[in-house]
Amino acid sequence: MELNERKTKILDAIIRNYLESGDPVGSRTLSKYLDIKLSPATIRNEMSDLEEMGYIIQPHTSSGRIPSDKGYRFYVDSMMADREKEVSDMHDMVVEKAEELSGLLKQVAKLLADNTNYAALISSPQIHRNKLKFIQLSKVDDGNILAVIVVEGNIIKNKMISVSEPMDDDTLLKLNLLLNTHLNGLSLEEINLGLITLIKERAGIHSDVIASVIDAVADAVRADEDLEIYTSGANNIFKYPELADNQKASEIISTFEEKNELGHLISESLAKDSEGRDGPGTGIQVYIGRESPIESMKDCSVVTATYELGDNMKGMMSIIGPKRMDYEKVARALKTLQEQLDTLYK
Repeated sequence: MELNERKTKILDAIIRNYLESGDPVGSRTLSKYLDIKLSPATIRNEMSDLEEMGYIIQPHTSSGRIPSDKGYRFYVDSMMADREKEVSDMHDMVVEKAEELSGLLKQVAKLLADNTNYAALISSPQIHRNKLKFIQLSKVDDGNILAVIVVEGNIIKNKMISVSEPMDDDTLLKLNLLLNTHLNGLSLEEINLGLITLIKERAGIHSDVIASVIDAVADAVRADEDLEIYTSGANNIFKYPELADNQKASEIISTFEEKNELGHLISESLAKDSEGRDGPGTGIQVYIGRESPIESMKDCSVVTATYELGDNMKGMMSIIGPKRMDYEKVARALKTLQEQLDTLYK
């Protein structure tokens, strides 16, 4: 007997329903769940075939069916094969897009500096309120497993997790099912203590592995370590006498070169934009003198704008110049590029 497309869909529906409810699955439930129209009688015949083939079992007389170990194995192997292909395709696409985006952001920074005669910077987009797509645990050796975590925006993170004793394929299978059933589609804010406690309880002696995976999920969702900052026009500072003092200019240029402090400006600007300080959706912030979060820019004006590339990916661009800068021209330049970037990946 062959496991054809119809049987595969029915088996998949049985397993997904059972994972969600924990109750045996009957033909009436399946007739509502399936995306193909089949009568309850046809579904019962197919379920009998699946039982004969060893993919499902009937725990009690006159009850529905639940997956057997063979059924779980077929489901997970199929799921993992799909996930591995998806990860591979995503990796190739992300690398290609990252290279294109890096070049684009460098051009934007240069364009802002050239058009305004001030210094300019732009940050790479970061994920905000990101949701988990799936988790894949794989055995590396007796002492380590690899967690592959994919979140919205096709961000892929790998984390090596040490284990105190070897884990067999069946254990990894159960942990994969447990994690994906409870966590897929959730944001970091939705993964609360109660849910973590529940997953750890169901993991039993492997609760420490679950804790390590959830830590890795949190790191993947935040993705702050991937922040890139592109700058241009720092030497334009010397064009303005009030900033051309050797010490002031060198401090500003050093800030641009080292980039560490620029992260504070980016974080604060994105946070204030989320709060809507200047009105919802404007994305424009103005820091004058000592309002700037960066000490070396206390004699400057800093104008920032957020942009969005879809999938909750937000970045910031900024122009830095003297307090007597042409604010209207700066705001217009930022607004134009903001609108162009906002529509780029839609």
